Amino acid sequence: MNVLRKNGLLVQLSRFNSTATEFVNRNPRNLERIRIARKPDGYHLDKPGKKFWHKLILTPSNRIVTAQVIHFLNGPVIEAKTSEWSLRKQLYSVNDTSAYINLGRVFAQRCLESGITEMYCDIKPTKGGKVEKFINEVVNGGIKLEEPEVYTKPHPWDRFRPEKPWEVTE
Repeated sequence: MNVLRKNGLLVQLSRFNSTATEFVNRNPRNLERIRIARKPDGYHLDKPGKKFWHKLILTPSNRIVTAQVIHFLNGPVIEAKTSEWSLRKQLYSVNDTSAYINLGRVFAQRCLESGITEMYCDIKPTKGGKVEKFINEVVNGGIKLEEPEVYTKPHPWDRFRPEKPWEVTE
């Protein structure tokens, strides 16, 4: 058996053909994607808590609006602001309702392009407000605002066993 290193990945080649029989994924967030990485609990007295891998943070100010995805360990991953020139030149005002709507569209597109499709959101919008319209655009863009639970190995005495997230049953 030959072992080949290609783009930082270890690929084991079979003797009879050149297809890979083993694949080693070295993505540091791979365990989060297959739901077996641990979520930090933080201290129970902390106000916001830290039971998430990625969290949506919306920061409005008098002049601009900023939307970010925060990773619990590494900090900001994706950011979109209404003060960016490409967004700002299309808007009448950088903090009105249309700015929130367009910021939600751009933010959702950036999240999908980077591979983040699920995140934790603890924002409580008011009915019919700007923040609610931002969140609706993010959801319509294909982002789920809740993270799946961490997969726990079932015990032999459990009645129902959860599906393993890394196995495709189709």
